[in-house]
Amino acid sequence: MSGQALIHDGVTALIPRLQSRALSAAAVAEACLARIDAREAAVGAWQFLDRVAVRRAAAELDSGPVRGVLHGIPIGIKDIIDVAGWPTGCGSSVYADRIAQRDAACVARLRAAGALIIGKTVTTEFSYFRPGKTANPQNLAHTPGGSSSGSAAAVADRMVPAALGAQTAGSLTRPAAYCGVIGFKATRDTIPLEGIEPLAHSLDSLGWLVRDVEDAEVLRAVLTGETYRPLALLPQAPRLAICETNEWSHADDDARRILQHAADRLRAGGAQVTTLTLPDEFSGLVECHVRIMAYEAARALGAVVDAHGDAISAQLRALVESGRAVSDTDYASAQHRTAVAMRKLESIFETCDAIVAPSAPGEAPAGLSATGDPVFSRVWTLLQGPSIALPVRRGSRGLPLGIQLIGRRNGDRALAEVAKWAAGQFNEAV
Repeated sequence: MSGQALIHDGVTALIPRLQSRALSAAAVAEACLARIDAREAAVGAWQFLDRVAVRRAAAELDSGPVRGVLHGIPIGIKDIIDVAGWPTGCGSSVYADRIAQRDAACVARLRAAGALIIGKTVTTEFSYFRPGKTANPQNLAHTPGGSSSGSAAAVADRMVPAALGAQTAGSLTRPAAYCGVIGFKATRDTIPLEGIEPLAHSLDSLGWLVRDVEDAEVLRAVLTGETYRPLALLPQAPRLAICETNEWSHADDDARRILQHAADRLRAGGAQVTTLTLPDEFSGLVECHVRIMAYEAARALGAVVDAHGDAISAQLRALVESGRAVSDTDYASAQHRTAVAMRKLESIFETCDAIVAPSAPGEAPAGLSATGDPVFSRVWTLLQGPSIALPVRRGSRGLPLGIQLIGRRNGDRALAEVAKWAAGQFNEAV
């Protein structure tokens, strides 16, 4: 099979051939490296690559026993996540030479399952707003989103079939939406975060970018320590609640049309589709997220900002300063309001299997100086449950548009089963 054919295959398409040894890890690695060599100068998805190490690891996989379900599967790692012996730069010059001494817990789990770690993908500075070099492979004049910019772009451009990212506001959902791939954010605290640079400890969540919902489930099982089982077919079409959210005024015409189009397609597929108006407990939650994120970021990164001055972006310095201005009382109040809304959200899931909401305000904005607005992900990240961004079709400028599905806390597999059904309804998905 040619390298060109291999780069179009996702995780679950590659697994049986790698497990049976009909396909070598070295062949898959070479296909990925060739694609990177051909496209990296334009896309800029990678922060660090060690081709010698990748080829050596692939040869070791081919010469030994099958290690696990991800045996030989190439995966990119966001550059806030430690990979032993490689730099963890966090998108900042101040950490450019910081070498990780050991693998992050999530990377160790991937390796134990046989994954082939290809390299470190570009992140915005400390997972906040200053972008790196990455362009959107769908249109190089547009942002790929952030902060998991390189991971989304690498998967969208078929450099790798999967890549790890993380989300504190909209760092998986938004780049997935902009680049036309699938972004899965796990329920917070279901996967250990040791070895991942923190931004806001009560919000940080691990996730991944792939091109198929089943691929997302393979990674979820490995990273949570479960045995992978293919997603089950739903016995009946799901109950779905369409939610414009309290932030609907931020949606442009394309985003409004795509949510309506998605609702129509899901209803046509047999889903029981209702409209969800968020209860009063959800009022002001964006502000709660902003306050909590700033407060915790000031404590996580304040010393770095103070030590390095102008080497830190104005955006990050402003975040730290705003966080220092948040009182302990205001922080506690925001956390209390969040807890109330989390309990209310649980009651909403008594009447639906998933919430369907916008994933971004519209198509990826033009330019590479900013990464877009995370407004449609802030509340769902705050409430800690799983979410999955799905591409639906293209917008008026020819760029991807999508939706996100939100599930109940710790219901990650159930959400993936609903998402697999939903993805099957979008025949025009990019």
